[in-house]
Amino acid sequence: MARSPRLDAPGRTTTRPRATSRDRFGRFTEWVARAMGTPAFLLILSLFCVVWILWNTLMPDELRFDDAALGFTALTLMLSLQASYAAPLILLAQNRQDDRDRVQIEQDRQRAERNLADTEYLAREIVALRMSLEERNSQAVTRDVLRQELKALLAELEDAPDRPRPGTAS
Repeated sequence: MARSPRLDAPGRTTTRPRATSRDRFGRFTEWVARAMGTPAFLLILSLFCVVWILWNTLMPDELRFDDAALGFTALTLMLSLQASYAAPLILLAQNRQDDRDRVQIEQDRQRAERNLADTEYLAREIVALRMSLEERNSQAVTRDVLRQELKALLAELEDAPDRPRPGTAS
């Protein structure tokens, strides 16, 4: 008896998602672009061309495969083919780098906005604390003010005849 497919559950797929293959190809293009931009690549390509030219000019006619009289047509075609593939691969790699840079710039912008908001919040808090301290300091009793108040109260007590003096029994 065949089981009917469940429509509420995702089905199994046998193919890989396109994003994975696209990402793999993107990594390949970046590898090619990085490799072609190295001194080692230029040295190897130069040595390849020198060996090619020397082989096809110094070897006996039976062993030559690219005629120097025709301007090394096969070598020219190979280098043209390499260049025709290299340019689009390098452009693809640059596009991927541009996408990464765009994401990084957006993250930096968001981080800067958060930092600005945090800084503004802290500045407001510092101003509130300063205002609170100034308010308290204006109401705070200093030693000199306390001495003057105590002297005034003592003078009042000494001048009041109907109050009993401290230390004497009434």
